[in-house]
Amino acid sequence: MAQAIGGARLLARNLAFWLALLVPAGLLGGALFSQYAMGLYPCEMCYWQRWPHWAALLFGVLGFAARKESWSDILIILAAIAIAISGLIGGFHAGVEYGWWEGITGCANNVAPANSAEGMLANITNAPLIRCDVPQWTLWGISLAGFNFLLSLGGALTIWMLIRFARVKPPSTLR
Repeated sequence: MAQAIGGARLLARNLAFWLALLVPAGLLGGALFSQYAMGLYPCEMCYWQRWPHWAALLFGVLGFAARKESWSDILIILAAIAIAISGLIGGFHAGVEYGWWEGITGCANNVAPANSAEGMLANITNAPLIRCDVPQWTLWGISLAGFNFLLSLGGALTIWMLIRFARVKPPSTLR
C-alpha cells in the first residue's frame, strides 16, 4: 500500500513538472500562432499576459532540468504562480473586453519604423488599430483573454494541487 502511495506521489510530481512546461508553452504557442498565422494582432494587455508565461516557462525548464533535486519543487511552484499571474491579467483584460470595467491603458498598435515623415505617416495610416476593449476573436462568447484566464488559472491550480499531493507525508511517517 505504501509503495502504491509513493508511486502515486511520484506520478503527481512528474505530472506537475510536465504541466509547468506545457501550460505556458501551449498558451504562448497559441498566442504566437494566432498572431502570425491567423493575423490577430495583440493589444498591449495581450502582451502583458505573455510576460508571466515566459517567466513560467523559464521556471518550468529549470525545474524540469533539476527535477531530481528536492528544491526543484520551488521552481515549479514559482512557475504555477507566474501562470496564475498571467491568468489574472487575462481575467482583467477579459473584463475590459466585456465592458465590466475600464482598462487602465491606451490601446497599442504596431507601427513599423520608417526613414521619412511620409513613410511614417503611411505606416501609421496602414497599421491595424488594435483596441484592448474589443475582442478580435471569440469562441462560445469567450475571448482569447478569457481563455487565457480559464486555462492559466486551471493549470496553475492543478500544478499546485499535484505538488501539494506529492509533498504531503504519508500517515505512517507523521508519527
